[in-house]
Amino acid sequence: MQPLLSVEGLSVEFRSRERTVHAVKDLSLTVGDGETVAIVGESGSGKSVTALSIMRLIEQEGGMITAGAIRLRQGDMERDIVALQPAELQKLRGKAVSMIFQEPMTSLNPVLSIGDQLSEVLMRHNGVSRDEALAEARRMLDRVRISDAGARLRQYPHELSGGMRQRVMIAMALLCRPKLLIADEPTTALDVTVQAQVIALLRELQRELAMSMLFITHDLGVVAEVADRVVVMRHGERVEEAGCVELYARPRASYTRALIAAVPRLGEEAGPSVEPGDETLLAVSGLTKRFPIRKGLFRRTVGHVHAVENVSFDIRAGETLALVGESGCGKSTTGRLVMRLLEPTEGQVLLGGRDVHRVSRADMRSARRDMQMIFQDPYASLNPRMKAADVVTEPLAIFEPSVGSRQRRERALELLSRVELGAEHLDRYPHQFSGGQRQRLCIARALCLNPKLIVADEPVSALDVSVQAQVLKLMRTLQEELGISYLFISHDMGTVERMSHRVAVMYMGEIVEIGPTREVLHAPRHAYTKQLLAAVPVPDPSRRLKRVTLDARELPSPLRALGDLPVTRPLVPVAPGHLVQAV
Repeated sequence: MQPLLSVEGLSVEFRSRERTVHAVKDLSLTVGDGETVAIVGESGSGKSVTALSIMRLIEQEGGMITAGAIRLRQGDMERDIVALQPAELQKLRGKAVSMIFQEPMTSLNPVLSIGDQLSEVLMRHNGVSRDEALAEARRMLDRVRISDAGARLRQYPHELSGGMRQRVMIAMALLCRPKLLIADEPTTALDVTVQAQVIALLRELQRELAMSMLFITHDLGVVAEVADRVVVMRHGERVEEAGCVELYARPRASYTRALIAAVPRLGEEAGPSVEPGDETLLAVSGLTKRFPIRKGLFRRTVGHVHAVENVSFDIRAGETLALVGESGCGKSTTGRLVMRLLEPTEGQVLLGGRDVHRVSRADMRSARRDMQMIFQDPYASLNPRMKAADVVTEPLAIFEPSVGSRQRRERALELLSRVELGAEHLDRYPHQFSGGQRQRLCIARALCLNPKLIVADEPVSALDVSVQAQVLKLMRTLQEELGISYLFISHDMGTVERMSHRVAVMYMGEIVEIGPTREVLHAPRHAYTKQLLAAVPVPDPSRRLKRVTLDARELPSPLRALGDLPVTRPLVPVAPGHLVQAV
């Protein structure tokens, strides 16, 4: 029996006036019926380029397939995707082959509602009516565990959290029940509980449809969960291929061994080595944010989305507080409130004793020097018309306009070297970097003014494990040398253990548990914290069936009618510095 997909001698290049980049070199792989093949490797290794080439989307990114064949079996007929015409490709994409993209914000249309985008797929490929398409779209949103699916269909991409946008992409890719699903970092933006459920959903649909998957990720814990075979790539070439169990037990290539060794594991990594000072840098009290829901001709407020409710915490100089919880729980909203990118409904944020939501515009400008943010979506936060050297030194240009272009370029080179990028990257534009490299640009930019506080919203979620380890080490070194404080927003528990002094767990906009990292992660008291930790993926294929997968119940809704206020329960001490929400 022929495999469903055969990639034979694939080579892909990106050409410019200055040089030619050989992104993929003579790559061959196969995917059988109902099989899951994972492609792993560092950022920039050619994983995503391979996926885009199979879909023939690489040409839209400026790439060119220079050699090889990509054969897809459909029934008794085999077709070479490289030779297909545009009209044939349109029929193929989304129906026979579908793809979950790495960056949902750049893949979803910002001017169309979620319902319009999902229903378009079914109307185009299956010829169903709009009402039928919307009904099926709602069912699929329910299956990927998005709360209030009917309401989400009417929303636009910018109104959803990063994790929710990723789940919308997963739902869109699965709507037409494709025979081959290409998943490019499909669970990167998801918290561990939803990640476990999405993986379980993909497995269920895979069995139901005899669907094959080409799974591209840097998360070796997820690879151990889903893969039958693993292809390891580096610098555009295949360095190793083996069955999943064999690869983890007996990796042959030194590069593969280094990748596996770099995976953060709970209980195996020590936290920060330097204790924070006694001075409180950031004090947040009673922070609340409710977004109005307006309906009707006169756009009357009929209710609110309770994104953040009565959140209080403090961060000392040189301390890292990690904020963890499910996608949509209010983590990113809390970070934006701290940065005054959103105005709170109630509460205050004191930075160095000053309430950032009460100071004048001039005082807020000076406060910005002391607080910077690393955003979750690197592509959406970088100006596509600016070169890397200008991107990372943009804060310097704003706050110190007297600094000349030569000094700015020297500073840019220093910042890029700190995040493992070289001088050759200075004059590239954001679209010429991989997803992980773009995230490193964002980290370099945040470091430009040597701030006292960095709000890091999923700062390493897009990075492969080896670069992730380097960046985390860099952030800890900067903390030790400069006394920087971090509000570290993440869903990766291994990363949280490696980075944080304390952990705060959020659920439905509230902090339900907060305390020292070791106590919260290894002796959790709240039921939700226990669920989060039970769902953490383990980079060991032999333990695949032992991972706890939570039921796919619908998340409680953060939407409330006008005047319907939640009952917030106080945090009570259970140990020194360890507080848990009262039941």
